[in-house]
Amino acid sequence: MLRSTGRGFGLLEVLVTILILSVGLLGMAALQLNAMKFNQTASVRTHAVVLAYDIADRMRANRAVARAGGYSISLTASASGSGIAGSDLTAWKEAIASSLPNGQGAVSVSGNVTKITVQWDESRSGGSVAQQFEFETRI
Repeated sequence: MLRSTGRGFGLLEVLVTILILSVGLLGMAALQLNAMKFNQTASVRTHAVVLAYDIADRMRANRAVARAGGYSISLTASASGSGIAGSDLTAWKEAIASSLPNGQGAVSVSGNVTKITVQWDESRSGGSVAQQFEFETRI
């Protein structure tokens, strides 16, 4: 009678296959998690760019007041004032606060050059705490 020397070999192959498959699935899950994190970061950055261009367009529509410094505001200041510039800044600051995590915005005017800064907190997506988008344009 011949004895089989390959007993349990099929079970070992199945266990190795399950191990390789589980490592592959964990890798795919990690890839998906990173893709979602980077997608969230890109979305927030896109909102920041759109908001910076929004205030620039509002300033171009009210060019005389913008060149006189009517839109100048710091990051931490709340918008105040009357007229078109006051309502533009109030709407812009509210849009930043509602669209970006801990979002703040600033506008500084020096001659014809306007510097717009949009700042937000990116610590939730694993990035550094404060991120800024700065945009310079001529009004």
